[in-house]
Amino acid sequence: MNRENCRRPAQHIPNRPAERYTARMDHDHSYKLLFSHPEMVADLLRGFVHEDWVKGLDFATLERAGDGYVTDDLRERLDDIVWRVRLGPEWLYVYLLIEFQSKVDPFMAVRVLAYLGLLYQDIIRTGGLTAERKLPPVLPVVLYNGKPRWTAATEVADLIAAAPSGLDRYRPRLSYLLLDEGRYADSELAPLRNVAAALFRLENSSTPQEVGQVLAALVEWLKAPGQDSLRRAFTVWLKRVLLPGRMPGVDFENLNELQEVKSMLAERVIEWTEEWEQQGMQKGMQQGMQKGEATLLLRLMERRFGSVDEAMRHSLQTADAETLLLWSDRLLNAASAEEVLRD
Repeated sequence: MNRENCRRPAQHIPNRPAERYTARMDHDHSYKLLFSHPEMVADLLRGFVHEDWVKGLDFATLERAGDGYVTDDLRERLDDIVWRVRLGPEWLYVYLLIEFQSKVDPFMAVRVLAYLGLLYQDIIRTGGLTAERKLPPVLPVVLYNGKPRWTAATEVADLIAAAPSGLDRYRPRLSYLLLDEGRYADSELAPLRNVAAALFRLENSSTPQEVGQVLAALVEWLKAPGQDSLRRAFTVWLKRVLLPGRMPGVDFENLNELQEVKSMLAERVIEWTEEWEQQGMQKGMQQGMQKGEATLLLRLMERRFGSVDEAMRHSLQTADAETLLLWSDRLLNAASAEEVLRD
């Protein structure tokens, strides 16, 4: 293995906002690339939708329903992925929304409701109705990989105030399936021969050894010639998203195959284990500083505005350093605690 494949540039890559935006775009695009493969979608459904009707799906019929759909006013959405698969004689649509926000969106259920309405409009326009001239079923899936655990409602009706008797039946109801990657323990995922589970394991990995174990499995599972495209998609995500985030300053661009990534990781595992441990210590120190900043900001808010509710306390405890700095600046002129923490 040529060490030039993982050479280190002279300068450490700074963590500027523009670069964080670029990293997020790389993450978005690489996930879309991964889930443009039917194997990923099939394993996502097989491994993480624990309902009897999944057994009736004909996974050989999985096909993309478009890279995004166009609404009646010609606005295009490109951050969703829509597949369809046969369930008996009819199609079932799988609407996959990939969520990379660092904060939990409390009104995600409303977003899903709106997107589903647009999808149904497109199905009507393109003649995708069932034989009985009805709309096909849709499974809305929110795939989330942020650090804070997901706490938002998964049913839109739970976000709407209680209505008087008789009016409640007009309240919209829609649930989405939440897949919060960080909630899955490795003990749950490791026994599965499942490429979606492998992706979750890699996201949750904390040591080079854990990454190496998953890579060894992926190399074996994706060795067939017909799986070249998915193998390359994993390689792109590893070298542009996962590994740069764990080993900043290392150039991975010359790695073009999963086996090369696996070999390189094994070759430098001792060195990188030390780096990851050091980064973990630095991260722990940073988290401790942020916790102190959040505690101080909470005390200042309570002295100025009185006691704050649990939702605000949670927002302060889970906010990143930049957000805490922004809120601290607002505190000087804000008229209320709500104004300090507004989006």
